[in-house]
Amino acid sequence: QVRLVESGGGLVQAGDSLRLSCAASGRTGMSYNMGWFRQAPGKEREFVAAISGGGGSTYYADSVKGRFTISRDNAKKSVYLQMNSLKVEDMAVYYCAAGPIVLRTLRPDYWGQGTQVTVSS
Repeated sequence: QVRLVESGGGLVQAGDSLRLSCAASGRTGMSYNMGWFRQAPGKEREFVAAISGGGGSTYYADSVKGRFTISRDNAKKSVYLQMNSLKVEDMAVYYCAAGPIVLRTLRPDYWGQGTQVTVSS
């Protein structure tokens, strides 16, 4: 089992930046591909970004490409999402996830509990 715990969410204004963190524990080995999803009220959960186990490959949703950056520190068993130029439409609960990468998106086997990101105009 892998346990994922997110942190770093909060309230920001449009145009601001925010950095989310996800700490992994349990049977990690940090060979897992990791990623981020988000879910806004009334909408389905959607893929945001993913990073391969070694960190050499990254994948992004078109809506965040150029603004968000995913990274990882395997020594700290952590993955990060740097979010710049935040928009109101980025407001959602952000979930950390781990699993295989299929067709340039993550197929989660494990989920974190989520962290709220609120963007005010």
